[in-house]
Amino acid sequence: MIYLASRSPRRRELLNQIGVKYEPLLFREGNRADVETDEAVQPGELPDAYVRRVTRQKAEAAWHRVLMRRGLQRKAVLAADTTVALGTQILGKPADRDDAMRMLAMLSGASHRVLTAVALQFESRFEITVSESLVTFARLDEARIAAYVASGEPFDKAGAYAIQGRAGAFVERLEGSYTGVMGLPLYETANLLRLFGVAVP
Repeated sequence: MIYLASRSPRRRELLNQIGVKYEPLLFREGNRADVETDEAVQPGELPDAYVRRVTRQKAEAAWHRVLMRRGLQRKAVLAADTTVALGTQILGKPADRDDAMRMLAMLSGASHRVLTAVALQFESRFEITVSESLVTFARLDEARIAAYVASGEPFDKAGAYAIQGRAGAFVERLEGSYTGVMGLPLYETANLLRLFGVAVP
């Protein structure tokens, strides 16, 4: 049994898929954001460094909650973060409809990287790994982008799309990890869990 420091239903589904038992470690008072995690891109910060930093902060903040919450059993904490990178530019979650339209227009007919970092922390031990995938989108016209944005799917998604949803039809080519693009690379996650003695297939 581990703690999952994420509200993502996709990450929960993926852990269920490989039979890993977990307990969600939710934020206090139902807040979406953790005040101890700064997801703003720092000046000059490259995508690889960004995803590692944010994931480390998530894991450390979650472990701190384990230590501070009375009666909570000490178990390893799993945290993850996914970012979409077009060159050195980081495409986070769209702020609104126009932002989603802008991001998808940038990704149209181009290849981009999807980086998902996964970290485990237990006591003073911390391990992190990063999955990198290359995704190529077909060329999308404005009407197609607008219809996708109108579905509501792009919101709360890095890069304004979900590969496991309607945007799967945009993907011309994928090199790397499908589950990594979804938000939790199962191969890397399983290897990390084994390092901490968690039984996985």
